[in-house]
Amino acid sequence: MKIIYNNIIPFPGFAAINLFGVIFARKKYRPLSETTVNHEAIHTEQMKELLYVGFYLCYLVEWIVRLFMKGNAYRNISFEREAYNCQHIPGYAQIRQRFAQWR
Repeated sequence: MKIIYNNIIPFPGFAAINLFGVIFARKKYRPLSETTVNHEAIHTEQMKELLYVGFYLCYLVEWIVRLFMKGNAYRNISFEREAYNCQHIPGYAQIRQRFAQWR
């Protein structure tokens, strides 16, 4: 997985963002932790199985819906729940079941 370190993407306050399977990370977080890289690798697998555009559409719709629900909208998105719950499992992205974010 390619990691591009810069001072622009993502917005300040965030360490990294995964855009179409490429991780953009702020220079001050170099090197990214294995946990963060694993988290983003999980997102890459989610993107692949939903053909990238489907991932972003589902992610946006779910985030909007969750804005009106109790709790943190971002942390309650199914894609983020799977990534946060499994980011500490080494190699999880390679062994995860398809569409695991919805189980």
